[in-house]
Order: sequence, then C-alpha cells, then structure tokens
Amino acid sequence: MVTADMASSEPIHPPVTWAQRNHLIFLTIYVEDAKNPEIKVEGNRLHFRGTGGPEKKTFEVDMELYKDVNSETSKQLVSGRAVEFVLMKAEEGPYWPRLLKDSKKCHWLKVDFNRWKDEDESDDEGGARGSGGGDNPDIEAMMQQMGGLGGVGGMAGMPGMAGMPGMAGMPGMAGMPGMDAMAGMGGDDKAGVDEPEEDSDDGDLPDLED
Repeated sequence: MVTADMASSEPIHPPVTWAQRNHLIFLTIYVEDAKNPEIKVEGNRLHFRGTGGPEKKTFEVDMELYKDVNSETSKQLVSGRAVEFVLMKAEEGPYWPRLLKDSKKCHWLKVDFNRWKDEDESDDEGGARGSGGGDNPDIEAMMQQMGGLGGVGGMAGMPGMAGMPGMAGMPGMAGMPGMDAMAGMGGDDKAGVDEPEEDSDDGDLPDLED
C-alpha cells in the first residue's frame, strides 16, 4: 500500500525540452537550483537525479536516446533555472526523427522551438564540432561556458557548478522556454520546476514522420 508520505517522497519527473543540429542535441532539464546533481551520460542513456526548488524536492529522469552521443565531447551547465546539455552525436548525419528510442509520446518532453532549426538550415549554419569550436560563434561561445560530463560514463557530482555564469549572458539562451518567473504554476509536483511554454510540441521532430 502506498501512503501519502511515500508518494510525496517519490522523485518528480521534470519537464525536458530539446532541439538538434546534424551533429548535436540541445537538451534542457527544468529543475531550479539543482544542488550537486547526479548526472550520467553513456552511449544512448542519460540519467539525472537532483534536489532543487524552494521545497528541495527530488527530481529524476532516465532517458534512452534515439542514438548514441559522445560523453567525452558533450557539455553541461547547471544554473539557477535549469540544467543545460549540448550532447554531441556519436555519428554526425541526418536529423533524428525523435529524441527518444521509444516512439511513445511523453507529456514531459517538448521541442525547444527557440533553438530549433530545420535540417537544411543546420547544414548552412555549420557549428561547433568535436570538443568545442567550429564555424558557428553562438554555439562555440555557449560551449566555452559549459563544463564537461566528466569523461566516459559522464559521472559528475558537479560541486560549485551552480555558480557558473547565468543563462542571460550566454548567446542564444535568452528567451528559452521556461526561463520566465514561475508565476501561476500550481500543484505539488511542479514545485521548483520552470515549465516549458505550453505551445511547444512534443519530443518528435517537427514536420517529419517517425
């Protein structure tokens, strides 16, 4: 039997947004003031668990991505609003048809339309390759302000990461979904979460079929 106390102690699944280029994935997990989160990225698996928000609740998400990413060259940034990732695809190539291997719709997963570019626009844009740098200054500058995932396996307790430069100073970060104040949010399961914009689509790639 599950009691109210037991239910309240279960981890909360945070909102997640994503966008992509031919060679990378932008991923945002919306947890406020995540302190020393447990983050693991290996192959096509991403795990996050951390305590955040004014009530210091526990948030957790496990994702099986559509394909593998390179944990050695991927980047992360923990800020007061969210946890940001730039995940470098293990194989550069056509856009993924969706973020997750499972095609089932997930209510917590939305497309980040503020960062999204169609595939032909991505080809024109170029961007940061490898461990950073490239011919797109916005992506390059963003990655320079982010920390690594801690090598193969990507385990990182990340003490002190919350003090890194805020989102407002990072090119392309202003206006991201969920970065406004948490006005009007309700419900115990939303405490400490910056909800993405309601008009964002789900995790499937726009205008393409699975």
